[in-house]
Amino acid sequence: MSTAQPVPQRRTALGIPWPALLGLALLGLPRVVLHDLGLVHEGTFVNLLLVVVPPMVWIVTAVLRRVPNPFLTLLVLGLIYGVLLALTHQVLWDAAFDAPPTLGGNLGDLAPGTQAVIIRVFAAISSVFTGVLVGAVSGLIAWSLARRG
Repeated sequence: MSTAQPVPQRRTALGIPWPALLGLALLGLPRVVLHDLGLVHEGTFVNLLLVVVPPMVWIVTAVLRRVPNPFLTLLVLGLIYGVLLALTHQVLWDAAFDAPPTLGGNLGDLAPGTQAVIIRVFAAISSVFTGVLVGAVSGLIAWSLARRG
């Protein structure tokens, strides 16, 4: 008679499996979607919750799971979130703007298609940077809490 052993969940060097990291990163997308669709606005309580709760969940998860390096784990999580943020903004680009954004100054004379490419590339870079920054700040907080505990 054979008894099946449960398959242990693989922990990465980050202390959280990749599917869980993706799931945690996805917690930040509702705000992005609702904001790009004009359904939630800066300065509202709902927006504040949608901005603050996902990183708080990341921090609590990292601390409770006792990940080996909370800063690195949440930095990677922030990178994943930033990539998802960039992709979501690109998909919802037309819904987010009444009129496509344009460049000014010396670049204002560029063809509209060229301007769109430049603006979208810089928006994507900005989104990834934002995600990494959120991950870094969350990671520093989690690292500090883990050291105290």
